[in-house]
Amino acid sequence: MEFFSHQTDFKFMATRHVWYGLSAILMIASIVMLFTRGLNLAIDFTGGVSAQATFPVTADLGAVRRQLVTAGFNDAQVQSFGSSRNIAIRLPPSKMNQEVMREHLETALKAVNPAATLQQLAVVGPQVGSQLETSAAEALGFTLLLIFGYIAVRFHTWRLSFGAILAVLHDPILVLGWFAASQTSFDLAVVAAILAVIGYSLNDTVVVFDRIRERFEGNRRLPPDVVLDQSINQTLSRTIMTKVVTSIVVVALLILGGPVLKGFSEALLIGILAGTYSSIYISSAVALECGLTAEHVFPTIKKTAVDSMP
Repeated sequence: MEFFSHQTDFKFMATRHVWYGLSAILMIASIVMLFTRGLNLAIDFTGGVSAQATFPVTADLGAVRRQLVTAGFNDAQVQSFGSSRNIAIRLPPSKMNQEVMREHLETALKAVNPAATLQQLAVVGPQVGSQLETSAAEALGFTLLLIFGYIAVRFHTWRLSFGAILAVLHDPILVLGWFAASQTSFDLAVVAAILAVIGYSLNDTVVVFDRIRERFEGNRRLPPDVVLDQSINQTLSRTIMTKVVTSIVVVALLILGGPVLKGFSEALLIGILAGTYSSIYISSAVALECGLTAEHVFPTIKKTAVDSMP
């Protein structure tokens, strides 16, 4: 099945410098937003209290907030998740122990509705949050290192690896910039989404790189920019179809998943769009700028000289 009725012949490489400018603007804007506004870190990283409660009828979020303030819980975040009867409560760090906090929360909830029940209560300390932040950064760094090694070994050249790494960095930076601008809560689910975006983007990049290798193998005398254009055009239908289908699911999560899945689905949606773009105009185009040729993808095998016969 093809998305286009005929084989496309877009000249992607001819306009790559225009898209470099767009990428530079977006990445600079994202970095500026990160340094000026920062991320709205959830309690996964800052420490605090996370609770979930269930009501027999639709929960009155305003009443819950008022009762929590009365109980001494200021700056409480209350939102529905899953259904209108389930709520998630997030509180800043407190000096109360877990049992005392549970009693106070249950009292506040039952003041709103006597049948309300506290389903889950988790306390995350600042030290744990700091460790999670460090682990997330280490996971991202380790992922990038493995990607560079994998591409270099599979395609025999650092030029493709360099392009792939820039594309992999490009997508998470744009996602982080969006979260800094929108101030959507940044939690571990978003970190998982960013790692998924990296894998998803890399998959598209490898598909294009495989086609580049096939085209070079078929005709090593073709100019590299022509080979890259042909390769991207030949995989364009597959790229668009997979992105459209995946985006439909992610948009459904964004609309119907509620606040709990909002950050996760936003990160995936932005990452999918950025990954589609970067697999064309970042990974492949940068490899071309680095002087990619057929000889780099298929290194010449040195033949051992044979002594002449006596």
